[in-house]
Amino acid sequence: MTAVSRIQTARAGLIIALLAISLGVLVVIATGMGFIPIAPGEILGALWDGLRGAADSIDPLHQSVILEVRLPRILTAVSVGFGLAVAGTVFQGLLLNPLADPFTLGVSSGAAFGAALALLLGLTFFGSTTLCVMAFAGATITLFAVIGISGRDGELSPTNLILSGVIVSAILSAGLSFIKYLADERVAVIVFWLMGSFVSRTWNDLLLTAGVGLAGFAVCLYYSRDLNIMSLGTRSAKSLGVDTGRTRMILLLTASLISAVCVSVSGIIGFVGLIIPHLMRFVVGPENRWLLPASGFGGAILLLTADTLTRAVLPHEVPIGVLTALIGGPVFCWIFSRTRSGKRHG
Repeated sequence: MTAVSRIQTARAGLIIALLAISLGVLVVIATGMGFIPIAPGEILGALWDGLRGAADSIDPLHQSVILEVRLPRILTAVSVGFGLAVAGTVFQGLLLNPLADPFTLGVSSGAAFGAALALLLGLTFFGSTTLCVMAFAGATITLFAVIGISGRDGELSPTNLILSGVIVSAILSAGLSFIKYLADERVAVIVFWLMGSFVSRTWNDLLLTAGVGLAGFAVCLYYSRDLNIMSLGTRSAKSLGVDTGRTRMILLLTASLISAVCVSVSGIIGFVGLIIPHLMRFVVGPENRWLLPASGFGGAILLLTADTLTRAVLPHEVPIGVLTALIGGPVFCWIFSRTRSGKRHG
C-alpha cells in the first residue's frame, strides 16, 4: 500500500468514525427532545437501568417515555435511514446510474400496493404486523417480476433492469390509484402511510429493520471489491475475473430486500438513498469499502434529523416522506447542477 493510499484510508476511517460518533450524540439529543424534555444524564441512566433490568435511577415516567415511546421510534428511524442509504449506494454502483435509488426497481410501488391492499380489505391475519407483511410481500413479488422481465436473455443488464422497474412501477401506480378510488373512508389512512411515518414504532420494528439491514450491509460489504470492479463496465469486470451475473443478482436481491423491509415498516420515504451516496462520494470517494458504511451513517443521520424535526420541533407532525422530499429535492438539484457543471468544465 502506497503512502497516498494509507493517507486516503486513514482519512476515510476518520470520517466514518466521526459520522458514527455524531450519530450517537444525535440519538441522545433526539431522545431528550419532545413534549417532556429529558436531560442526557437521565437518558443514559434509563439505558443503564434497561440493561441491568432495574428501574431505580430516574423518574419512572421519564423511563417509560424513553424506553417505550422515543427510543423505539428513534432507533427505527436510524436503522431505516441506514438501510435505505446502503441500498441506494449499491443500486447506483450496480446499475451505473447516478439517479438509481432503492425505489428505481419498483420496490416502493410494490410495497405501497401490498400495504394499500391490506388497508382496503381490512386484513388482520397476522395481527398488528399484517401491514408490514403485506408491504414486504408486495415489494418482493415486484422485485422478482422486474427480474423476470429484464433477465430473459440470461444477463441482467442495468438498462433492462431500470426500464423494467419503470414499467412495473407505472402499472402498480395505476393499481394504487384504483385502490384509493375504492377506499372511501379508508383513503386518508392509505395516503398517510404512503407519505411515510415512524409514529408508534416498536422494538419489534427496530429488530426487523436493524437485523435485515445489518445482515444485508455485511453481504454488500463482502462484495464491495467486486462492486468497485463492476463500475468499470461488464466487459472489464469479466476480464478481471468477476462473475458479473452472479454478483449482480446477489447484490440486487440484497439491496432490494433491505429496501422492502424498510418500506414495509416506515412507508414511502424518498431521497435518502438518492442524495446520501452522492454526498458521501464527495467526502470519502468512490471506494465502496468506505462508501457503504459512510452512506449508512449519513442516511441514519439525515432520517433521524428529519424525524426529530417533525416530532419535536414543528408545531404539527408532518409525514416524514414529505419532509425528506423538501430537504432532499433542493440538495439533489444542487448536486445535479454541480455534476453537470463539472462535466462541462472537464
